Amino acid sequence: MSAESPLIQSLRTAVAAAPQDVPLRLHLAQLLLDAGAADAAVAEAAVALQHAPGDAQARALMARAMGVPAPGPATTAPVNPAASTPAPASSTSAPQRGFDWKAAEEQIGDAVPPRYVEPEAPLTEDGSGDPGDAAAWDVEVPGAVRLADVGGLQEVKDRLEAAFLAPLRNPELRRLYGKSLRGGLLLYGPPGCGKTFVARAVAGELGAKFLSVSVNDVLDMWIGNSERNMHEVFETARRQAPCVVFLDELDALGGKRSRTHSSGMRNTVNQLLTELDGVDAAANEGVFVLGATNVPWDVDLALRRPGRFDRTLLVLPPDAPAREAILRHHLRDRPIENVELGKLVKLTEGFSGADLAHLCESAAESALLDSARTGTVRMIGMKDLLGAAKQLTPSTEPWFASARNVALYANEGGQYDDLVAYLKRKRRL
Repeated sequence: MSAESPLIQSLRTAVAAAPQDVPLRLHLAQLLLDAGAADAAVAEAAVALQHAPGDAQARALMARAMGVPAPGPATTAPVNPAASTPAPASSTSAPQRGFDWKAAEEQIGDAVPPRYVEPEAPLTEDGSGDPGDAAAWDVEVPGAVRLADVGGLQEVKDRLEAAFLAPLRNPELRRLYGKSLRGGLLLYGPPGCGKTFVARAVAGELGAKFLSVSVNDVLDMWIGNSERNMHEVFETARRQAPCVVFLDELDALGGKRSRTHSSGMRNTVNQLLTELDGVDAAANEGVFVLGATNVPWDVDLALRRPGRFDRTLLVLPPDAPAREAILRHHLRDRPIENVELGKLVKLTEGFSGADLAHLCESAAESALLDSARTGTVRMIGMKDLLGAAKQLTPSTEPWFASARNVALYANEGGQYDDLVAYLKRKRRL
């Protein structure tokens, strides 16, 4: 278009005076599109979507401006192959995260570059690519999260099945073999590796409600209130049975009493011991207790004796299949192209789930800033992801440095044999 019409020029002036007026900006974008200025229409629609991400009219206009046919009868209209990468826009424009890239790919075929470069063979573990009451406590209803939704971590799943889930699912076999459900299961490992997610998946497997409790939910400045809060947690679980009680940061709720100078804290640990001792009682039928901690060696020894948290499970950094699943999850709503997940998985050995989420966030930030500087909106590519991966150090390293000393000098009774085996396998011991 050689020159803009007076109406479009007037609308531009009005939009500049009221930049947050979404209907006005969309009207301008529609006129630009009708006048053949698709690139300018994309820029205006992108800014509108920043102010109103869920606006259906803005999304539909963006799709038309980018050459993506609207849902309905098949169209034979030509498609602009460059439409997937919007042309120069203002520095405030950015790709819409909620845009359905998969549907767009199906509509326009090969015009959009592939989002992922799939490996020829599935990834292996090493990443090689070769074969009070319900109102007072937030009780979640059984969710859709199951162990199958946990990517990788097959060893963790197998241990959970053998030590916890199989006896619960088969009461007749449990009675036949005299298998007791007394006691709880303690999940431990480096931070950010999905202990809470695994606990939710266990609740989903059991079809049980989920009650998550942290130190902030229990501890109170007034004498006696912390013990009462701890009791109410278990009373709520009994009323809501079947229910999984998940005690997060167990080292804070049940730290070693020999190191605690506060009588209130010691009394809270005593109350927790009392509640755990009742797990096998008739009143506690259907109450299952899971705990999580990064430092199991700081948990009071009385909590670790048989009948309490007598079963432990080491939750390690995600293996290769788990890392691939986590990366796919955090990239699913972002505009990406030609991402080689296999290569990225190899470079992120030892990264926690939280590290991988931060990696994706950093790569998106890099692409966003580059788009703002150049005025051209572009997709996230391997250059952004690899750059972010090289700048990050696994946050699990300090934990393994401490855990190594425990494995060497404080493994009485073999309670950390699984940790020792892992450290030897990774040649850290």
